[in-house]
Amino acid sequence: MTKVEIANRVAKETGLTKTKASEAVESLLTIIKEALKNEERLEFRGFGVFRVRKRKARTGRNPRTGEEAPISEGRTIKFKPGKEFKEAIINQGE
Repeated sequence: MTKVEIANRVAKETGLTKTKASEAVESLLTIIKEALKNEERLEFRGFGVFRVRKRKARTGRNPRTGEEAPISEGRTIKFKPGKEFKEAIINQGE
């Protein structure tokens, strides 16, 4: 599903115009990006939690040559689904 498809669905389900729905989706994504950039924890009850985790520096391996290569420390985004969200997906076929 694309951002445009999400905005169209928001417009259909809320009665907003497609333009307003698109602006709302874009605004939400901007807020999420800014919060994660500032390493804030984002919690959506019933959906899940997004947070930034730090990765330690480590030694990796080139898959073609097998040669070791240093990998510097960095950050990654982790998502932990909420209980209701997880159950809705897991029990979908029942």
